Amino acid sequence: MAEPSAKRSISDANSTSEEGFPHFATQAIHAGQDPDQWRCQAMIPLISLSTTFKQNSPAVLSGGYEYTRGGNPTRKVYEDCLAACENAKYGLSFSSGLASCMSVINTLSTGDHIVCCDDVYGGTNRYLNKVVARMGITTSMVDCSNADNVRAAIKPNTKLVWIESPTNPLLKLCDIQAVADAAHGASKDIIVVTDNTFMSSYFQHPLDLGADIVMHSITKYMNGHGDVLGGALCTNRKDLYDKLYFVQYAVGAVQSPFDCYLANRGLKTLALRMKQHQRNAFAVARFLESHPRVERTVYPGLPSHPQHELACRQAKGFGGMVVCFIKGGLEQSQTFLSSLKVFTLAESLGGFESLAELPSRMTHASITAEEREKLGISDTLIRLSVGLEEEEDLIADLEQALRKAVPDSLL
Repeated sequence: MAEPSAKRSISDANSTSEEGFPHFATQAIHAGQDPDQWRCQAMIPLISLSTTFKQNSPAVLSGGYEYTRGGNPTRKVYEDCLAACENAKYGLSFSSGLASCMSVINTLSTGDHIVCCDDVYGGTNRYLNKVVARMGITTSMVDCSNADNVRAAIKPNTKLVWIESPTNPLLKLCDIQAVADAAHGASKDIIVVTDNTFMSSYFQHPLDLGADIVMHSITKYMNGHGDVLGGALCTNRKDLYDKLYFVQYAVGAVQSPFDCYLANRGLKTLALRMKQHQRNAFAVARFLESHPRVERTVYPGLPSHPQHELACRQAKGFGGMVVCFIKGGLEQSQTFLSSLKVFTLAESLGGFESLAELPSRMTHASITAEEREKLGISDTLIRLSVGLEEEEDLIADLEQALRKAVPDSLL
């Protein structure tokens, strides 16, 4: 098989060259979807399940594609739409969020150093500290909500800064512009990656704030229907795109054409869904903040959030994730979660259905108890992914579960 350099016309085609539309919902519906690209002029992009494509003569690709690992018509449509949604020139889709994370790390070398926010998705923490560390690449976990901490953690061999905003699960915010300025001010060779999963492309555009790469777990809000496992990377830098495309091609952690089709369809309703996620999240957050059985509620849209001003300045919304600390201990948390009827006890987030989980025993169980205690991930921290159900039903469900879980003696 030809090396990617022999197929440059294919990867170059993934640059979003169309002028685009000024408003997000229109962009998400139309970018990359032109019916004229298909001979039959289908309004809905076709699903190309073929793994290989005819060549007119050796290495002459008249159709632009050779082998689906290196490029696929359905994937291209989807990647173009992804890029447009992130105000990016280039988009790449992967088989999972962690596959996209792995692909970024695979551009590094032994001896390199990473700065990562300490409050981060448990899978990212596990991958960096239990897998990547074995490759001779070290990671410093720091509180990136303060850009000065990032600046202080940078070493001569630092090549990557990885942040989430909001963070998972504590919903702390990182000032993306300040972190990017700190990293790029220390060295132009440092790459800043922002995991934008919690906010989605609808509410936040990290590339506009100085990030070099935006990462998504497409499994969550971007697809939004709980039926696709996927990841994505978007960038405006051709040099980074070329490196990431080579890794995607060489390692093979690509998303299947059918999953690309489903995720592309999911993007069409992203704007509508995120508005309703946020509306319901506001209602849930306000209810929990005033509830006597809840110790503390965290939601960037609440004025009580310590970084509310940054949330208003950095993004155009606050998302659908809410965190609360209920009164009591592990027993109360377990009773609360097992008593829910509308919310479902399950990992993941960002789907149309409301989910609840206990990070200390679920998504962040791979982190040591000492680390969790230091971060504040206690056994009473409940993470809620607020879905699209009726607001009144969600609040009634939380009320009945809280009453069952937290006795009056703890008030």
